[in-house]
Amino acid sequence: MTDAHTAGPFIAAIDQGTTSSRCIVFDRDGRIVSVDQKEHEQIFPKPGWVEHDATEIWTNVQEVVAAAIDKAGITRDDIKAIGITNQRETTVLWDRNTGEPVHNAIVWQDTRTDALCRELGRNVGQDRFRRETGLPSPPTSPARRPAGCSTTSTASRSAPRRATSCSAPWTHGSSGT
Repeated sequence: MTDAHTAGPFIAAIDQGTTSSRCIVFDRDGRIVSVDQKEHEQIFPKPGWVEHDATEIWTNVQEVVAAAIDKAGITRDDIKAIGITNQRETTVLWDRNTGEPVHNAIVWQDTRTDALCRELGRNVGQDRFRRETGLPSPPTSPARRPAGCSTTSTASRSAPRRATSCSAPWTHGSSGT
């Protein structure tokens, strides 16, 4: 709750992490005014596979932001800047037309495409992959994650195969698109 020693403008920091989402509201002097946090489900369909429900996370982010603002005793208009950090290379395919995810998010810790990465390294070469993408080709690389989505997710296999699926990091929903 704001008091005589806490004044705006305020900054909100959104931390969408591997196990939870949180929002911290800071005052103009960088002091923490309020915090709200909510954990989300960890889904382990098979050994080495790690998934999250993209809709649950988006809902949780909206809820922790609203709660942190409420706890601070301010309105969203008092927030003048927002910083966002997310869980590395976690990837979700979403429908371009609806904005809805077509499967669970594949978490950065997931290892389902290890074999694909090894094959890519043999066929294309690690040096060429890095030169072309600017990234190494480990299992956490987002460059190979859509292939893992389309070949190992039962939800995405049932989704339409038209050019309506897009890969995006977690900031998709926060951008308003």
